[in-house]
Amino acid sequence: MADSEKAAKVVEALKAAEREPPQTALPMLNGLIGLVQGEADQPLEIEEARSSAFMAICEVGKALHRGQPADRLWASAIDAAERWRSLAG
Repeated sequence: MADSEKAAKVVEALKAAEREPPQTALPMLNGLIGLVQGEADQPLEIEEARSSAFMAICEVGKALHRGQPADRLWASAIDAAERWRSLAG
């Protein structure tokens, strides 16, 4: 699967998970791990965007796990994933 397809799936999953309660959203986020793993021979700009999306998703997961507000974190994660998608596409 191409990076652009992975990024599109991540964006879609993040938007769906954002609407769910934390106990449902956390497993959805965990399911994204395979999609946000890096691949060899990617241009640096795409790899940095993918990495930023991964880190933003981790921040959302940590906040949900700790019962902290995640509204702004969702927006950051979605923005990072959309940036990755735009660069990879």
